[in-house]
Amino acid sequence: MSYSPVRREEYEIPLEPLPDLRLERELPLVQRLWQQGWLRKTVILLVLALIWELSARYQGNDLLLPGFVQTARALFEGLGTGKLLEKVAISLSVLVKGYLVGIGLAFLLTTLAVSTRLGRDLLSTLTSMFNPLPAIALLPLSLLWFGLGENSLIFVLVHSVLWALALNTYAGFLGVSESQRMAGRNYGLRGLRFVLFILVPAALPSILAGLKIGWAFAWRTLIAAELVFGTSSGNGGLGWYIFQNRNELYTDKVFAGLAVVILIGLLVENLVFATVERITVKRWGMQR
Repeated sequence: MSYSPVRREEYEIPLEPLPDLRLERELPLVQRLWQQGWLRKTVILLVLALIWELSARYQGNDLLLPGFVQTARALFEGLGTGKLLEKVAISLSVLVKGYLVGIGLAFLLTTLAVSTRLGRDLLSTLTSMFNPLPAIALLPLSLLWFGLGENSLIFVLVHSVLWALALNTYAGFLGVSESQRMAGRNYGLRGLRFVLFILVPAALPSILAGLKIGWAFAWRTLIAAELVFGTSSGNGGLGWYIFQNRNELYTDKVFAGLAVVILIGLLVENLVFATVERITVKRWGMQR
């Protein structure tokens, strides 16, 4: 005996039309503003400035710790007279020269390292020897070899940039997948063209990290070196400006010079490197 399933009749239930409601929820103004990175960083800087001003007033000694308002006044006076801008221009001109030379030498060493076994041994040996050596420790030798001038500063800047960038770049080259390497070889790329068109784009996050580390090392080394001697017979840059005002007990100008050092670091980090990352590795999906 077979049973056939009971067939149910189809039916429809009319539904009321949905009201005209917005599916997205509008965030409050405060929450929308707080999602802006520049605003959060500005709030942090303002809080730090407030703590600085309160600490200076509690200290009550302008010679030891000038307040934020007093330092800002000294900063605007230095910018208005043009003296501070002149010192900044001198420091940045020396920094760019040493930075570019360091980048060129680091690229040459890493290219040799990925191309030949001798280059790999050379890079490994040199970085083990010189990377732990502080660049500022080479100041006496640079004075003996190049004299009291710009070349001495460029020498120590190259040392501060070269090894950090070379290590990061080489580590990035080693991390390139074998499939990308095989694709480059299938297109007939060899030597320098293989490095430029395959290894450099694939290792760009590591290279950018090395560039940022090298920039930070170079900037700190330059200011420290200028605190000891100027770029040309005492006519130094920003570090020399800080040193001179320290000798004359203008502590507010010393803090103004330090503030310029910090501001330049923030501008380079948030404008130059952030822009390069946004149009390259972040746009390509290589970095979040």
